[in-house]
Amino acid sequence: MKKKFLNLLKQPITNSYLSSINKSNTKNEYFYNLSVIFNTQNFLVSLSKPVDPKKQYTDKYAHRASQSFTMRQSFKSVANKLKSRFRPNFSMEIGSNDGVFLKNFKKNKIVAVEPCLNLAKITKKLGYKTYPNFWNRKLVNKILKEKSNFDLIYSANTISHIPNLKETFDAIYKSLNDNGVFVFEDPYMGSVIKMNSYDQFYDEHVHIFSLIAISNILKKSKLKVFDVELLQTHGGSTRFYVCKENAKYSINKSVKNLKSKELKQGLHKLSTYTKFASRVKKSKYELLELLKELKKKSKKVVSYGATYKSATIFNYCNIGNDLINYVLDSTKNKQGKFTPGKHILIKPSNNGIPEDVDYAFLGAWNFLKEIKKKEQKFLKRGGKFITHVPKIKIISL
Repeated sequence: MKKKFLNLLKQPITNSYLSSINKSNTKNEYFYNLSVIFNTQNFLVSLSKPVDPKKQYTDKYAHRASQSFTMRQSFKSVANKLKSRFRPNFSMEIGSNDGVFLKNFKKNKIVAVEPCLNLAKITKKLGYKTYPNFWNRKLVNKILKEKSNFDLIYSANTISHIPNLKETFDAIYKSLNDNGVFVFEDPYMGSVIKMNSYDQFYDEHVHIFSLIAISNILKKSKLKVFDVELLQTHGGSTRFYVCKENAKYSINKSVKNLKSKELKQGLHKLSTYTKFASRVKKSKYELLELLKELKKKSKKVVSYGATYKSATIFNYCNIGNDLINYVLDSTKNKQGKFTPGKHILIKPSNNGIPEDVDYAFLGAWNFLKEIKKKEQKFLKRGGKFITHVPKIKIISL
């Protein structure tokens, strides 16, 4: 049975940055109601009504993983780790973005799947065989006619985006060699509960996984988790190592340990999520109070990072340019545009936070370490950051 526990109200598509805020653009902007449900049978947390993927993953998709130093290092590290551990002869990445992971493989040793045409063009130009399609059975049949089965399939922050998990994992099963490995990482439900990071819920994050939930779902496709890692990436993620039920891999202690931890945390109980929803409402109230108080004191507040997470926060909390002057972001194709829903102007962050800014809300709170290093001048002159995780607080030097 599916139980709704959280309503984050009317939300836009988070990667649809408006080039201008004329009447035509704002009138045609797509909104949907973002509510979150808990499945009491398999313990999966999902959006109640996912947005049509064709509205999200277009030829104007804005996110570029390669533009973050943290993410470049992270993908290089995991690529080297997987090559060393599994020594794959032939690999595939599902959701290859701009090639940040692919670049660590020889061009004849890996293929890519990327439905966003603007991103697929990038990896094609780099010389990698790229399928500009959504991941499903039909695509797998096409790939296997042209290529052999895979020793390694990798996916980062993509599987949680796909509404139909049964078809997704059936297609994975069909694509793998008998002892092939599927490694995927996505935001972790345990971290969301711990950090009160409700901004992990937005249109692309159709599901937020826990080990106990993903294990139940994989069983239906004759797959199993044999190893798992908790990561700091994106504010808390899980890396699942998956193989066929009869593959040679034995189940690592990490799986048993994390399952035990999740049961103690109550990730299999509806009450855990209803308590979380109450904390979310409190967070909204306290953030609004703080921003309104700073406004009364004539403090200049900007947001740092035109992230998809911040779109959820701004639209749920009804924060517009009356409270946030503008947003700073290093991604060139976001600069000069306006945030989804609340239409706050996005400016370049290349030269640091301007001297007249008193506070910067951390829209990209999961990159705090990187941001603090970059913005030492801001902190040294008395500038302060605002975060909402795990609770509303002000961060100074």
